[in-house]
Amino acid sequence: MLVRLVLWSLADSMTTVGELRRYLADESVDAFSAVEGLRFKAWISDETTDRWGAVYVWETAEAARQELPSRARELIGKDPELVEEFDVEATIEGRYAVEELSRRGLAFE
Repeated sequence: MLVRLVLWSLADSMTTVGELRRYLADESVDAFSAVEGLRFKAWISDETTDRWGAVYVWETAEAARQELPSRARELIGKDPELVEEFDVEATIEGRYAVEELSRRGLAFE
């Protein structure tokens, strides 16, 4: 398994966290639900510091190399400042109240 972390600064971007949040709800989340080998993706943001990004968990390194259905670079207007990949040493699911994890977060409130 492989984890990829991607982060942008939106400080000099042509878009905002709010606009990107609408993009998630309208387009991106549905597109990523069909990506082969993607075990998990969380889109992350910090409006206070104008940061936007994502955390991906891939079944294999090969799956992580495929072309993705994302327009984030186009909407933000630049490449991310940070793209890092890590090997997964171990995983666990803890106890939780809500079983379904898909379509949770600020974009769906």
